[in-house]
Amino acid sequence: MPRTPLTRLRALCLALPEAHEVEAWGEPTFRVRNKLFAMYASATNHHGAGRPAVWVKAARVNQTLMVGAHPERFFVPPYVGTSGWVGVWLDERPSWAELATLLREAYALTAPRRLAAQLEAVRPEAARSRTRSRTTRDTRP
Repeated sequence: MPRTPLTRLRALCLALPEAHEVEAWGEPTFRVRNKLFAMYASATNHHGAGRPAVWVKAARVNQTLMVGAHPERFFVPPYVGTSGWVGVWLDERPSWAELATLLREAYALTAPRRLAAQLEAVRPEAARSRTRSRTTRDTRP
């Protein structure tokens, strides 16, 4: 069975320390210590504009840069866009690696410092590079 955008989004969000899902406004939201860092907008919801998307907490400067550089992939979402949040369209082959990075950054903006410090432990790139460095070292004499 193919993974839906929501299934993939849920897996990325819930992999973060103490992240949890709460249904709000009829859609899944992703939180840490009950503070929002991402919200799903389905294609059938009036917020989705006929396309599935996720709204991700971000700094205003990042929102401006991302939406300005790639308006076909990013948008300013209603309600939270004035606070810097970025909308990411999930149809048309999104970059899931890039989205994972955006979600980690959103989480770090939201989570208490102690939890945000644990992000290094869940970064897939860090885990792969540690594994790669262990497997590529030649310990033979």
